[in-house]
Amino acid sequence: METILTGIRVNGELTLGNLLGALLPMSRLAEQYKATHKINVFVPDLHTIIADVDGDLRANTLKSLRYYAAAGLDLAHENIAIYRQSYVPAHSELCWILDCVATMGEMNRMTQFKEKSGAGDGTNVGIFNYPVLMAADILLYSAKYVPVGEDQFQHLELTRNLAERFNNRFGEVFTLPAATAEQAAFMQGLAAEGKKADGIRIRDLQNPEKKMSKSSRAENSKIMMSDTPEAAAAKIMSATTDSVNKVQFDMFNQPGISNLLQILALVTGDTLESVASRFAGETRYGEFKRKVADAVEQFMYEFQAKAAEVSDEDILAALVRGEKLANEIANAKLLEVQKAVALR
Repeated sequence: METILTGIRVNGELTLGNLLGALLPMSRLAEQYKATHKINVFVPDLHTIIADVDGDLRANTLKSLRYYAAAGLDLAHENIAIYRQSYVPAHSELCWILDCVATMGEMNRMTQFKEKSGAGDGTNVGIFNYPVLMAADILLYSAKYVPVGEDQFQHLELTRNLAERFNNRFGEVFTLPAATAEQAAFMQGLAAEGKKADGIRIRDLQNPEKKMSKSSRAENSKIMMSDTPEAAAAKIMSATTDSVNKVQFDMFNQPGISNLLQILALVTGDTLESVASRFAGETRYGEFKRKVADAVEQFMYEFQAKAAEVSDEDILAALVRGEKLANEIANAKLLEVQKAVALR
């Protein structure tokens, strides 16, 4: 079976954007492919600690996995493994071996590092090095598909480059993940048609030119999954729109309205095309926003109720099973790597 691998950082409460743009699509993808693929959903806790953690890391881990389960991830399925990165030591050791294959030049070219290293000498080494750890996360499991946002495509290409370089030097050990174009197409189920697929990116409710972020200081700009359903609806009603007075999907000219259409489609499970068609010709933004707000409020009620039904015991039992399996696979691949470089 081919492997699909994904992870989500757990450094604090998630936004509705995190849920709709990452957890929900990944859970639906897992449901669609669990009979034919191995699905690895891991908690990248080692990645998480490169920045300050908002709250308790263990509690955040359980909460994020509870959200995954509420989003539809089948924790008990034999082909779905959930595990914590730090509970599989092979990730760290393979990272070091790949560090000895990576070059300073290609690491310095990583866009995210350049953006986050404005603090100069105060920037921790983990921020510089985490793309190599990401490569280890992928290569240990011979993952073909790694659904990521566009901001991670550069790191995915680094993974392919490191694997290819290692194979050329030490023999065919690693399976390269699919190239980014195929990754994006697979994520939205469009690989067969060969269409280009853009990742879902829920926008800031007050400044739709930016993505929704929990780090925003404007409370009305983001819906947190801990918000009450009523508070979430109120934030939708206060969302920035435009002066065009026409409800249509046009992310370039009408990002605010387009963002609300996208949110409505995702919380109702309808297609974007169907939702946009339903409101075609609508000029009264207030009535449109009320319908979106009502749908978001209902979604929050139902989702929070589902999350409350998932116990810590359910999650921990799934972690024990997943980490046993992950260690077996990762240790076997690590031993193969160690033998290739004559460490064993």
